[in-house]
Amino acid sequence: MQSVLKDCEKKMDKAISNLEKEFSRLRTGRASTGLVEEISVDYYGTLTPLNQLASISIPDSRTISIQPWDRNAFSSVEKAIMKSDLGLNPVNDGKVIRISIPPLTEERRKDLVKLAKKYAEEAKVAIRNIRRDANDTVKKMKNSKELTEDEMHKGQDEVQKLTDSFVEKSDQLLEIKEKEIMEI
Repeated sequence: MQSVLKDCEKKMDKAISNLEKEFSRLRTGRASTGLVEEISVDYYGTLTPLNQLASISIPDSRTISIQPWDRNAFSSVEKAIMKSDLGLNPVNDGKVIRISIPPLTEERRKDLVKLAKKYAEEAKVAIRNIRRDANDTVKKMKNSKELTEDEMHKGQDEVQKLTDSFVEKSDQLLEIKEKEIMEI
């Protein structure tokens, strides 16, 4: 039973860390390396994440600075940033690519909050699916006489407690992200 609970908790943890990763990519009014790190750049015919081609830094709260290690990659990096759905315009001075993060409009903030809610809901669905799988495993263990009826119910209660705590965690993350997005 303990292994089922540990496995369940590990998978739910993964769902929460995925949610955090998605949230880090959501654009708020501040510059963040998470916005551009995962942008795929066509580098000599291979799609490569930007963070593997360049050093990315945040010189101030509204600017992202990207310095590709290979001089030939500048135009590819610029194109990839323009193609991304972030709506950012890179400025290339030959040494560094700078991206200014414009303040968000009210409408864009609301869209981002909707997107954040969607990500949170996807995380909750994943957590509930993990709960279902764990409960199925517990029932199979009961059917194969590894657990008694009481142990099965106790196990299902433990799985439910885990589920509730992880759903609450995703709600807290959403609340924090919402405040961050709506902050002017």
